[in-house]
Amino acid sequence: MYAEERQQQIVERARSLGRVDVSWLAANFAVTTETVRRDLTVLERQGVLRRVHGGAIPVERLGFEPGLADRDAVMTAEKERIAKAALAEVPDEGAILLDAGTTTARLAEILPSDRELTVVTNAVSVVPQLALRPQLTVLLLGGRVRGRTLAAVEDWTLRALADTFVDVAFVGTNGISAERGLTTPDIGEAAVKRAMIRAARRTVVLADHTKVGNDCLARFGELSEVDKFVTDTGLDDGLAGELRAAGPEVVLA
Repeated sequence: MYAEERQQQIVERARSLGRVDVSWLAANFAVTTETVRRDLTVLERQGVLRRVHGGAIPVERLGFEPGLADRDAVMTAEKERIAKAALAEVPDEGAILLDAGTTTARLAEILPSDRELTVVTNAVSVVPQLALRPQLTVLLLGGRVRGRTLAAVEDWTLRALADTFVDVAFVGTNGISAERGLTTPDIGEAAVKRAMIRAARRTVVLADHTKVGNDCLARFGELSEVDKFVTDTGLDDGLAGELRAAGPEVVLA
């Protein structure tokens, strides 16, 4: 394969998923990581990609948001490990908030069925499986449902959250960095995530390592508001240290 063909495929994947990872690209194209980095440098100079730690994002990334199916198909093993590690934060009884997202959905799948829990969520996709568990009380937040993420957002959702208080909020994020905090591409979802943090005694953020260093359009929280960040072992030690210094405990699953 010629370099130009490889670079075109890199751009297409970045635009489809919102990010490309150096190690994945090297394995997929059977080239060295140095070759991939040279490709990314060329594409950055052309103005189509922007280099970030461990990979690159399309220049339109600040407002870009891949669909639910696309996001669910990547980093699956890492998301499952993150969800299992997050189980330690689920109380024996009480109430939790469960944000919409593919990593939080993994947590929903493995929530213990023997605990008396109230689960408040804006994630339409997880409600059918949770509602069938007799020990769980499931409260679905109303609002406009976004087709891209199947998350309830806007005024109805925010009004319900204003009168809600839970033990732990499990929140997903599209971007997390020491400089910008927690960010997401959609303003409506950012408002809901912000309200979830305010409605919880403790906040646990779940996201794989490719989200670290990303900065999206709408900020919804500071790292000082996060009690624990659960991610995977792909996170660079230096970046993990920066996040810890900004506030949250960082757990590598």
